[in-house]
Amino acid sequence: MSGGEVAGLIVAVFWAILVSFLAVVLVRLAQTLRQAGDLVAGVTEQAVPLLGEATAAVRAAHTQLDRVDTITADVQEVTANASALSTTVASTFGGPLVKVAAFGYGVRRAVGLQAQDRKDAKADRRARARAARRTVIVGAALPGARRRTRGKG
Repeated sequence: MSGGEVAGLIVAVFWAILVSFLAVVLVRLAQTLRQAGDLVAGVTEQAVPLLGEATAAVRAAHTQLDRVDTITADVQEVTANASALSTTVASTFGGPLVKVAAFGYGVRRAVGLQAQDRKDAKADRRARARAARRTVIVGAALPGARRRTRGKG
């Protein structure tokens, strides 16, 4: 065998090894693609019912949100009515009630001051009476200072 034939034989062997290596890689790639296809099919089989359930849940949530919107609108209307009512009550009864309260306070204050004046006047009279009893007048005899004699006189 000549050198060219040996070189051709070596190249043919390397080429056969390369082709067999590529064949193994392609077989494994085909298996991987087949398993990926099965996995996608399984996910699709499970995802479709889940998407249906999710759609039903979203619809139910939307229905509940519509109800909550209705309730919120009703509460807002009730709040506005309560605010208007409290404003009306405050303007209708507020002024007269404040006037009645002020009048009651004034009456209590006047009665209290009048009672205080009476107490002060009474205390003033008592103080004057005590002061009069203690006052000494030179040359005058006090009624309590006279001596009484029994039976002599």
